[in-house]
Amino acid sequence: MHIAILTFDGYNELDSLIAFGILNRIRKPDWRVSIASPTARVTSMNGVVLESHISLAQACEADAVIVGSGLKTRDVVADETLMAQLRLDPSRQLLAGQCSGTLILARLGLLQDIPACTDLITKPWVQEAGISVLNQPFFARGNVATAGGCLASQYLAFWLIARLEGMQAAREALHYVAPVGEKEDYLARALQHVSPYLSADSVA
Repeated sequence: MHIAILTFDGYNELDSLIAFGILNRIRKPDWRVSIASPTARVTSMNGVVLESHISLAQACEADAVIVGSGLKTRDVVADETLMAQLRLDPSRQLLAGQCSGTLILARLGLLQDIPACTDLITKPWVQEAGISVLNQPFFARGNVATAGGCLASQYLAFWLIARLEGMQAAREALHYVAPVGEKEDYLARALQHVSPYLSADSVA
């Protein structure tokens, strides 16, 4: 199982790396989480340099893709050459947009008739793209999910693990990273926000 996190120059560290850390709590030989970028290195909004693991083309072949956010998302969606590389398909992939990553999904036409979550700064841009923005941290329909707010990235990770490995694996991954003394609270909150969008088989 391969999950790619699209990470562009000016990326938000919390949006890409919280999900990266939680997803990597799954310890299985066939489970892989990759940072995917259009260049060999990308620099965050606060100067953290990451080396990408895979190209955008390789990311488009992953089983699941998180579209991360950052300061330069509007530059990304304005770059026709770059956007043309993002051949994402919810019929064969789980897709997730984190904050301004939702704008990228919208511009790719992947949120048609699907309301979405995003951060407050990105909200008007997503609305301009014709998408109804919800006042909540997480929403999913079918194989497409979106989250709004940096710390909502835990819900995207929880949803992906629940879909790909089951609810018990999702619980264990989030329990590991949750603060001591608050672990049950974190799990209850994740279930509150995510379980309505999971099938009965996933929740069992």
